Amino acid sequence: MHPMHRRIALIPLLAAVALAGCAAPPPPPPAPPSAPAAPPEPPPPLCDAAGAQFAIGQPYTPELEAALRHRANAQVVRALKPGQPATMEFNPTRLSVQLTDRNRVKALGCG
Repeated sequence: MHPMHRRIALIPLLAAVALAGCAAPPPPPPAPPSAPAAPPEPPPPLCDAAGAQFAIGQPYTPELEAALRHRANAQVVRALKPGQPATMEFNPTRLSVQLTDRNRVKALGCG
């Protein structure tokens, strides 16, 4: 075979190699299935003052406050002395304890 014919025979081969480099890359593999979304946080428990009525007339102490929080299912306990100013915003997770001037529980309510 003549050297010129060899060169001509190599042209299709070189063109095929060059075109193979221009081909689009294969698509990426599919992403693995994502984990299910976490369930939303449950709302905070609502206060229920009925469970705390046992405290009326009792001296207000840190131990009683803890018991009131638990029995009323409250996240916050607010003790209010006579004449003490209080915010008026409603908080469904708060137990408000009204005290007498002798620091005894006078009334209870949520909010």
